[in-house]
Amino acid sequence: MLHQLIDEALTDGFPPKGILFASIDTPLYSGLPLQRLVDLFEDQSDLESDGRRLVIFDEVQYLKDWEVHLKVLTDQYPNTRFIASGSAAAALRLKSNESGAGRFTDYFLPPLTFAEFLDFSDLEEDLIEEPDEGRKYGIKDINALNSAFIDYLNYGGYPEAVVSPAIRADAQRFLGRDIIDKVLLRDLPSLYGIQNIQELNRLFTTIAYHTGQEISLEKLASSSGVAKPTITRYMEYLEAAFLIIRVKRVDSAGQQFKRMVNFKVYLANPSMRAALFAPIDADDPAMGTLVETAYFGQWLHSPDLPHLYYARWKEGRTDMEVDLVYVREQHPPDWAMELKWSDHYVNNPNNLKGLISFAQRNPSPVFEAGASSRTQFQETEVSGVYISHQPVALLCYAMGKNSTKQNAGSGAQAHLAFRRG
Repeated sequence: MLHQLIDEALTDGFPPKGILFASIDTPLYSGLPLQRLVDLFEDQSDLESDGRRLVIFDEVQYLKDWEVHLKVLTDQYPNTRFIASGSAAAALRLKSNESGAGRFTDYFLPPLTFAEFLDFSDLEEDLIEEPDEGRKYGIKDINALNSAFIDYLNYGGYPEAVVSPAIRADAQRFLGRDIIDKVLLRDLPSLYGIQNIQELNRLFTTIAYHTGQEISLEKLASSSGVAKPTITRYMEYLEAAFLIIRVKRVDSAGQQFKRMVNFKVYLANPSMRAALFAPIDADDPAMGTLVETAYFGQWLHSPDLPHLYYARWKEGRTDMEVDLVYVREQHPPDWAMELKWSDHYVNNPNNLKGLISFAQRNPSPVFEAGASSRTQFQETEVSGVYISHQPVALLCYAMGKNSTKQNAGSGAQAHLAFRRG
């Protein structure tokens, strides 16, 4: 993407000598101040220091105190646009927040959405029908779309895997090792006071294998022998590194609990599970939680991600749960959804007991209830609750597509855009 940026700058007439690209992990640059690189750039380019220039520092986290260096440069060269990038997301975000206030603008690049995956794979036009007047997407071939969705779950979150057959053929080697070796073991976990890297590694691989599972700090501490404050630090690091998404719990009225004792943890990218363990197929037992993981991943582009919760409560002695609830602050729930990889509930909607109970407890003219399916579209009604059923692959496509459109509006609007026909 940085090379594409440079190409666009050159196409727009930017002087070639006014562009510097330096990858800080190059051994020759080890420990070299950013100012020294800019000085060498000026010597080679013969440009005035107050002229218009583009300077890109890639993998900038390899220079200690890079944010201090960059802060000085931005003050010294006001007409130069500096871009600093790196894969150590947690370190970059923390340092830019500490030292770059008012000077740095952060850009977070989430994994590919399912819509982007289809676009990258040249499949979008063959599989998806454009929205009709009711703003509802259609499917040209549900079996082919589901096949592409399985590919997306296995490797589709990584652009390099989508465009490279070699990486796809050995995703565990190219992607799994990159996650473990680069992110967990090398990219500054000590920033969060983490000393036992192998312990962190074990926790993450457990979370990855059981993505979408509810976690209790008490139970996790008891079973692992690791103190709760340590587990909390691990979770903070994994979340700051954009490896996991923590989803809070609400009760049957959509109200948050005062203490977050229980929460669900999802991988930020569903493809991480296959990269760490093994690819899955359509009938894999893990498909249930992976479709949940994939759907949450589509919301990483939306500012409304913090409004997503799951609901769990007791009715008598029965535990009731809803996979996904959208609740804005000081508002009743807007909608609730069960995320399934099965057509069973289309023909047996009365089995969606948690969803039905939640809808009945939160009556509202605008509240909507939905349950994803594997292949079928249907509208059902149980005890006065109307439920919209649609294939989960289409739900993921539409959510990702609408949330990444320019001026698409809120995540709630994007969600409703494909649920109303």
